[in-house]
Amino acid sequence: MTEPLRLGIAGLGTVGAGVVKIVRQKAALLEARGGRPIAISAVCARSRVKDRGVPLDSYAWEDDPVALAQRDDVDVFVELMGGSDGPAKAATEAALRAGKDVVSANKALLAHHGQALAQDAETSGAVLRFEAAVAGGIPIVKALTEGLAGNDIERIMGVMNGTCNYILTRMESAGLTYEEAFAEADALGYLEADPELDVGGIDAGHKLALLASIAFGTQVAFDAVELEGIGRVSIEDIRQAADMGYKVKLLGVCQLTGRGLEQRMSPCLVPATSPLGQLDGGTNMVVVEGDQVGQIVMRGAGAGEGPTASAVLGDVIDIARGTRVTTFGQPSSTLVQADAAKTATPAPYYLRLLLLDKPGALAKVAAVLGEAGVSINRMRQRSHDQDTAPVLIVTHKTTRAALDNALSAMVGTGVVEGDPVALRIEQL
Repeated sequence: MTEPLRLGIAGLGTVGAGVVKIVRQKAALLEARGGRPIAISAVCARSRVKDRGVPLDSYAWEDDPVALAQRDDVDVFVELMGGSDGPAKAATEAALRAGKDVVSANKALLAHHGQALAQDAETSGAVLRFEAAVAGGIPIVKALTEGLAGNDIERIMGVMNGTCNYILTRMESAGLTYEEAFAEADALGYLEADPELDVGGIDAGHKLALLASIAFGTQVAFDAVELEGIGRVSIEDIRQAADMGYKVKLLGVCQLTGRGLEQRMSPCLVPATSPLGQLDGGTNMVVVEGDQVGQIVMRGAGAGEGPTASAVLGDVIDIARGTRVTTFGQPSSTLVQADAAKTATPAPYYLRLLLLDKPGALAKVAAVLGEAGVSINRMRQRSHDQDTAPVLIVTHKTTRAALDNALSAMVGTGVVEGDPVALRIEQL
């Protein structure tokens, strides 16, 4: 086929401008690999006058992304606007219902509406691809839907938010407090407009929900993801973890158990010598465990113009070649609604709590843990000059439910100030 594949690009921010640059600069390479020319017909963004570092005057301009999605000269609608609802959702629905293929980098949209959008795509015979929505330049979606299709996936783990990994890395390497590392990341422009999307684990939780759907054949269930951000991780936790041979990472884990689908995004301790433990800065990593391949590790840039635009073009080239893959790797009608299981898999935990300087305080804490069935592996009380003393505890393997019962009971002892910090020690 020699007719060009015509793109309509909605959103000309960092990623959108990057896609335009690749299409303009690598036209011959894209045609050779896709089997037909790749051309941009029209674009859409909030401002026509903003300088994006790339010429746009040869493309038609639409102020309305829905109108762009419905243009006769657009074969593939490339949605790079962001947002779980509003114009991004309306335009994506319009494109799919018109039978147009869609390539999206919008993790929030897919995490909240992926099942319905997948059904729209299949009804009209279109495809919806979203490699750029998960882990930037790492081709994890393609790996799960195609390369690992012959495996029962047992577990997926990953560091999927580069900003959080940067903050935790700087706390460790430079001895910064969380607040200092956060301010540094903000000054460098690493944080979302709403920082809670990053540091609260929401951005990474969207990605985890999408991977879980592909891996386990389940409907996307972002609302069932257990989310805990990194805001309560202190420099003390970082140092204590290092003393024990661990690093603290915002870690996403999903696995299908007899109790249901576990999906959690939370700060965890991982062995410092493991691939995840050695991951520094803004890099992402996804670890997949399959029954046939064992464990594979994929590492790369999790965001940025080049890596994310590269992922967009990977999907575009597949469409140009005629590759038709269902959104989540199998027909949407076969995706099951999994029961949500709250972190049922036992693991050791690291606890940090502030103990009031009262006789028998430590014994009360130990008793509460014992009554909940939580066994102490080791305990350390730090020296102090005030009315409270930091106490560090590492438990033997326990369930999160048992630990939560113990933490709730500690409130009634009258010897613990504030909320204890509990970090799972993940087994790799």
